[in-house]
Amino acid sequence: MLFALTAAVLFGLNGSTTKVIIQSGITAEQVVFIRSLAAGLIALGWALISNRAQLRVQKRLIPRLLLLGVVGVGMLQYAYSQAVVLLPVGIALLIEYTAVLWVPLVAMVFFKEPVKKQIWFGAVLVLGGLAVVAQIWDSTLNPIGVLFALAAAASLSTHFITGERIQRHLPTNVTMAYGMGIATMVFLPFSNLGSFDYASLLKPTDLSGNLAGNSAPLWLMLVVLGVAGSFLPMAFTFLALRHLSATLVGVIATLETILAAIFALLWLGELISLTQALGGMVVVAGIVLAQTSRRQKMAKVVD
Repeated sequence: MLFALTAAVLFGLNGSTTKVIIQSGITAEQVVFIRSLAAGLIALGWALISNRAQLRVQKRLIPRLLLLGVVGVGMLQYAYSQAVVLLPVGIALLIEYTAVLWVPLVAMVFFKEPVKKQIWFGAVLVLGGLAVVAQIWDSTLNPIGVLFALAAAASLSTHFITGERIQRHLPTNVTMAYGMGIATMVFLPFSNLGSFDYASLLKPTDLSGNLAGNSAPLWLMLVVLGVAGSFLPMAFTFLALRHLSATLVGVIATLETILAAIFALLWLGELISLTQALGGMVVVAGIVLAQTSRRQKMAKVVD
């Protein structure tokens, strides 16, 4: 359980870190490239040490790995990065994590997996809670930000579904190495590295919000983003799956939405209304119900 909780804390903090970095002048495309490159290189080194032979994957897994890398990693990070800039971090994460609702529905419709009836009650709670969070009666949220958050939810659903199935055939480190490596290559042409001001890496970056006046070198912020905001939380999540059921890990992961809002409040000074907070609680309750509705068979762990 410690692995799953640590992953939730790191992912929760990552929202505020990403927002500060992008507001300093780094583009969302560059953020995706840096996060994917850092996590991919670490995962590749891990795989070369412990699972070198399994880096040669079967041809039938290539389409799944491409889907995971392009959509489940690359587009997920891009849409997420845009959403946290345009929306309060906590609300962006709430919308993204509705993916936990769509995963059992997709599994039921396309893969004929059995799902408990509570999925429908969970769906009602999630949709109703989101309507309150978004305050659709007066449209207080940036509509483009909401669209990016919904795109992140769709990408996260793809991440969950493809990642789960790929790991029935490949170990965690190999899956991460390919997923992150593909995302790195996809976003390389869009990262505009040729005109990047590399001298800015040494310049101090103001931490903004309640930490305004304090600064850290941009290179250090990017290292934290790649290691503590990408590789470590993903690795801890996969390690948790070796000791806990996927259902329990998924429920614990929903703490990220709450933690992200708390970190954004403490760090960035982002406030949400009491009505939005109550709506968020309803969304989290619906997400937990949706996650526990899926009757999963324990997949064989590939070492």
